[in-house]
Amino acid sequence: MQHDKVLILDFGSQYTQLIARRVRELNIYSEIHPFNKIPKNIQEYKAVILSGSPFSVRGEEALHPDLSEIKGKKPLLGVCYGAQYLAHFSGGNVAPSNTREYGRANLSFIKADEAFFANISEDSQVWMSHSDTIQELPTHGVLLASTSDVKNAAYKIEGETTYAIQFHPEVYHTKDGSLLLENFLVHIAQVTPDWTPDSFVEETVADLKAQLGNDKVVLGLSGGVDSTVAAVLLHKAIGKNLYCIFVNNGLLRKNEFESVLTQYEGMGLNVKGVDASARFLDALAGESDPEKKRKAIGRAFIEVFDNEAHHIEDVKWLAQGTIYPDVIESISATGGPSATIKSHHNVGGLPDFMKLKVVEPLKTIFKDEVRRVGASLGIDAELLGRHPFPGPGLAIRILGDVTPEKVRILQEVDAIFINGLKAWNLYDKVWQAGAMLLPVNSVGVMGDERTYEKCVALRAVESTDGMTADWVNLPYAFLQKTSNDIINKVKGVNRVVYDISSKPPATIEWE
Repeated sequence: MQHDKVLILDFGSQYTQLIARRVRELNIYSEIHPFNKIPKNIQEYKAVILSGSPFSVRGEEALHPDLSEIKGKKPLLGVCYGAQYLAHFSGGNVAPSNTREYGRANLSFIKADEAFFANISEDSQVWMSHSDTIQELPTHGVLLASTSDVKNAAYKIEGETTYAIQFHPEVYHTKDGSLLLENFLVHIAQVTPDWTPDSFVEETVADLKAQLGNDKVVLGLSGGVDSTVAAVLLHKAIGKNLYCIFVNNGLLRKNEFESVLTQYEGMGLNVKGVDASARFLDALAGESDPEKKRKAIGRAFIEVFDNEAHHIEDVKWLAQGTIYPDVIESISATGGPSATIKSHHNVGGLPDFMKLKVVEPLKTIFKDEVRRVGASLGIDAELLGRHPFPGPGLAIRILGDVTPEKVRILQEVDAIFINGLKAWNLYDKVWQAGAMLLPVNSVGVMGDERTYEKCVALRAVESTDGMTADWVNLPYAFLQKTSNDIINKVKGVNRVVYDISSKPPATIEWE
């Protein structure tokens, strides 16, 4: 089955992934490519969107895409930088704004009878984020909308299906952003919205059958959503030729190794549990640097999988639960490697000695889409609702070096926190939660005795895909009880703090 596709050209905006997700929420398939790596098969895309950017179209560093096969030939929407680019280099003028507009604004004028703004009220709230402004529209530009501070907030180019907006329709604070994208894509560009979880399952299973044939595949299960959905898709495609391995790296949550193996019983998957905890803890001994810890864990995983793969006769593929953000975050808007915030444990290929090819059934979809696909596959809702958990496990929640005793302490703390969230019916209101063991001791008093023990930080965030996140305002009564339980029940901890940092500027994990 072929679907209409939308191309999103990335100029480095922090919101580019949100554009793709908003488009997909309309049941339309979208892809992100760097502005200077336009796909050669451009004719296969039904419409194109230009993202925002931290750059200025007036600067020497302005990013210049080659739009010769797009502008005037395909439906085109410029967002923020994209709108300024289309104006500045097509006969208009962009200049520094006298009143820099950032945040909420309201449309104060909308051109009547314009399909682009169909069913959108004149005072609709939008989100601005720019320091330049479009002073003059491009050649044949027609004004479509303004705000109180921005005259040229939206325009189109007469004689083309080219539209441009100074605001961001992809962010939550633009109240009619999804409707605007639907107006452009479905009603103007005539894109068919037929890309659904059911169609993804059907097509992915067919593609896997064609790709893998009768080959054997080994998959590393983590107990999380991504690897589980990948496993069920592969199982539907190749059945008994899928060999799943769940590794205890000694850095899992309390009792997780046993509970995850039990969780997979009855799902029809061929799952083998491997306890390699000693190997991982040995690899981490004495190491405090976060990136080196991640790489040590990655090497240990590869060694364990290579060893287990040799026990499977003629295995040819390694399956991974790589998802779309993992892929596109490895390429920046300028076409080179992006700045490494932290390494992804399942991105970057395999060492030559493994002699396995990689198959990634989920590499084209986002986290929230993975859950919808899982529901379409009939996977248990409790499993699909499980919080994300980092691939390196508790190693990156223990700041500094990792020891068995520190792991024990953090497992106990984490269990009290997570079980408490469930008991207070807060778990499903949180996107991700966990505890961090800090590399500091603090003075405390227990009974009549002075203590000098560890401090732990609790973290709970709300998000949709982990790109951005806000801390959750958990009830004080819950935090009070959780703190008391941790200090009273976990030997070695005498202080609990709560992390109220958002992402950005902080990350969700501390390492």
